[in-house]
Amino acid sequence: MKTKAAILWGRDQPWSVEEIELDPPKAGEVLVRMVASGMCHSDEHLVTGDLAGATPEPPLIGGHEGAGVVMEVGDGVFSVVPGDHVVFGFVPACGRCPSCAEGHSNLCDLGGATATGWQISDGTARHHAKGQDIALGIGALGTFALHTVVHEASCIKIDNDVPLDRACLLGCGVVTGWGSAVYAAEVKPGDTVAVVGVGGIGANAVQGAKLAGARVVAAIDPVEFKREKAMEFGATHTHASIDEAIAALPDTTWGRGFDKVIMTMGVGNGDALGQAFWLGGKRSRIVVTNIHPVSEASIAIPAIFLTVYEKQLVGSLFGSGNPRKDIPKLLELYSQGLLDLDGLVTKTYSLDQINEGYDDMRNGKNIRGVLKYD
Repeated sequence: MKTKAAILWGRDQPWSVEEIELDPPKAGEVLVRMVASGMCHSDEHLVTGDLAGATPEPPLIGGHEGAGVVMEVGDGVFSVVPGDHVVFGFVPACGRCPSCAEGHSNLCDLGGATATGWQISDGTARHHAKGQDIALGIGALGTFALHTVVHEASCIKIDNDVPLDRACLLGCGVVTGWGSAVYAAEVKPGDTVAVVGVGGIGANAVQGAKLAGARVVAAIDPVEFKREKAMEFGATHTHASIDEAIAALPDTTWGRGFDKVIMTMGVGNGDALGQAFWLGGKRSRIVVTNIHPVSEASIAIPAIFLTVYEKQLVGSLFGSGNPRKDIPKLLELYSQGLLDLDGLVTKTYSLDQINEGYDDMRNGKNIRGVLKYD
């Protein structure tokens, strides 16, 4: 079939929206009509090359935070049928590998196969343009398209009454941020929490910390608009910089330092991480969720803190969550008014406006921009 997609033809180039040829799904695969896609900062890493070596090289179709309606399924697919509404988990969850069996499906073995950009099932392409195969970006999903073919392991069935332009956010940013607070940081009632960077992931870390019972949630971001939004999501304090937050420790943490520090900057930075270590108190946990460039070979943390203060440095992928469990659970929280998805969507765009949307993201205008295809 013919459809449209946003293709990145080379590093530091704009997305090019054009017609593509899409093959039908093969065994284990699903054809989905996309309805909406979040514009996550992680896809900007494909443009800049921060993830070079860990993601496919251009040309590629971007997008990994999407939701849509199943149109067709390949042989052997049993978990979804045509007409089902689905959210894509940007890490596939096979349910059978050791990580999945241990309850850590965010580290599913199939995740490594997505780094090639080709279909998980057989390592070939279903998307084609200008006479060549086109890879898929993060998660091998290609949500910057009106239609896409993905592996069944990436599809999470949801109730058909959930608005898909909100549900799409669960494919990455919401679970990643919320889980960074609830699962990776293990925020407890009465904890003091600092969230460094309040974009699409950090805003949900704020929500997760608040829902987990934190008494102090300090949101740190240089953009005033994002600090204002953080207060709507449950922050109790805001700061324009880490230095400013450190200076305010006597007021926010009674001089003891934060119990939990969650790093959700747009692009991770080793120097900033080292600086953020000073925010944590004794036995604090510093969670690194933001992506650091592959080329960054070291980080500048004061290692003495690891021993004498028993500080912990913890990494987190997809918020250390379980897509098959947490996507439906968080949608239930949304339906009960306990999780704000509506406030996350700053502006919606058509597929043809994708470059405008990413300009707005770079300029700090959006918590989350969303592409709507209907």
